[in-house]
Amino acid sequence: MRIALFHNLPSGGAKRTLNEATKRLTVNHQIDVYTLSCANHKFADLRPYVANHRVFDFRPLPLLSSPFGRLNQAIRLIDLLRLRFLSQNIARKVEAGNYDVMLVQPCQFEQSPSILRYLKCLPTVYYCHEPLRSLYEVIPTRPYNDNNFTRRSVLNRIDPLPSLYYSVLKHSDQYNTRSANTVLVNSEFMRDAVSHIYQVNAQVSYLGVETQLFRPLLVEKHPMLLSVGSLTPLKGFDFLIKAVAKMPFEQRPPLVIVSNFQNPPEKAYLQQLANSLEVDLKLLSNVTDERLVELYNQAKITVYSPIREPFGLVPLESMACGTPVVAVREGGTQETILHKQTGLLVERDPLGFAGAVQQLLSCPALSTEYGRNSREHVLRNWSWDQAVATLENHLTASAGVLQSIQ
Repeated sequence: MRIALFHNLPSGGAKRTLNEATKRLTVNHQIDVYTLSCANHKFADLRPYVANHRVFDFRPLPLLSSPFGRLNQAIRLIDLLRLRFLSQNIARKVEAGNYDVMLVQPCQFEQSPSILRYLKCLPTVYYCHEPLRSLYEVIPTRPYNDNNFTRRSVLNRIDPLPSLYYSVLKHSDQYNTRSANTVLVNSEFMRDAVSHIYQVNAQVSYLGVETQLFRPLLVEKHPMLLSVGSLTPLKGFDFLIKAVAKMPFEQRPPLVIVSNFQNPPEKAYLQQLANSLEVDLKLLSNVTDERLVELYNQAKITVYSPIREPFGLVPLESMACGTPVVAVREGGTQETILHKQTGLLVERDPLGFAGAVQQLLSCPALSTEYGRNSREHVLRNWSWDQAVATLENHLTASAGVLQSIQ
């Protein structure tokens, strides 16, 4: 097949998974990439694998600082309109390229890209890693937002711009998603959520883990807990700090959190929380893949507690390294972690979570057994070759629908 691929992704898990899928799909198919200049092209670089890599110039307009910050929603609205105009132009070029199917990945500004609405003569497969959660979920509150939130809520009652911006963004997200011929998601949990939010029949196409990179190493275990993810409220790192604080002081292991993105107010909040609860917290950023694999291997346990995480690559990466996981029984973790076989799933209760961690720390034989099971479970069920074979079937089926019509 000749596949057109669109994305506007920053660094992070979605771009990493796209890289893994692309380099496998190009073994049997030609892929041309259509992307924007504001995407992160160096992280998980696609260019070594694809036939053509076309970059279209787009930079968001600069935002204003106080006292003109209220106008930023108008600037964001203008950016949405600029993206639509550009997407229409890209769609025309794609449809002139004689492709069999287009695989569309998220946009960091729109979530579901507007190119989906403009492609009329080419079947589209949209991989929805997650909805734009700020539009559909209540985001956890933070003390650093309290004063600003109160002031904003008062101003928002008389200022139409915020509600107008979010209304336009939500309508665009809904319309674009429903314009896709096929919507893929990364878990059964996400299928239910996406089907409910967008009223579409989403299909599960699981992700995988690179088992040659994430693998057991002959390194010594350190008395530490590891977690990985961006420093944002939805990742639930404050919960982990509170859970560690429930352990007897003399038994508390250090908590190491690795992030590719650190929101400064969230970082300060977590550090202050850890200090107040006497938890030894280490925050690492921008570590290499090799260092991340080493940390997974050095940790006695990987701990994971994001709020309604759509899928979660972290448990799979840890299990591929032979390190068991203790996670909150929520979202996609219920589909990747085998309770009492590769780790432990517990409710969102700090005391119960602390007890699960202590259970594994106090029983090295059980932890070793879970670690061994973890590696076998990933090799058997979560390889990228298996994941891409499923994705390839969806792309082939979508391309076949158009051919049968023609």
